[in-house]
Amino acid sequence: EVQLVESGGGLVQAGGSLRLSCAASGFTFDDYAIGWFRQAPGKEREGVSCINSRDSITYYTDSVKGRFTISSDNRKNTVHLQMNTLRPEDTAAYYCAVKFGICSIEGQGEEYEVWGQGTQVTVSS
Repeated sequence: EVQLVESGGGLVQAGGSLRLSCAASGFTFDDYAIGWFRQAPGKEREGVSCINSRDSITYYTDSVKGRFTISSDNRKNTVHLQMNTLRPEDTAAYYCAVKFGICSIEGQGEEYEVWGQGTQVTVSS
């Protein structure tokens, strides 16, 4: 059974940093792509970043470019999202998800097969 477990969320002041982790199990990690999505109250879920496990190509939504970095530790089947210079508008529940093939952050992640339970990130002003 494929499972994803997020961790690392919390409360931080604007300008601060958090590192989210997504621990995956139950599949061959190298053949999948992992994406991070977020959903703020009253808003649709949006793609934040993703990484191809096979070639480590990454994608970011424009609002986080230069501030967030996604990375993959294939030995530990874990994907990290380093979030720096956080802003109040980054406040949301963050979810990781897995899909076959290359990664995508289009739409609300309809292509993704399995989702984690989410971790809350709150950035105070």
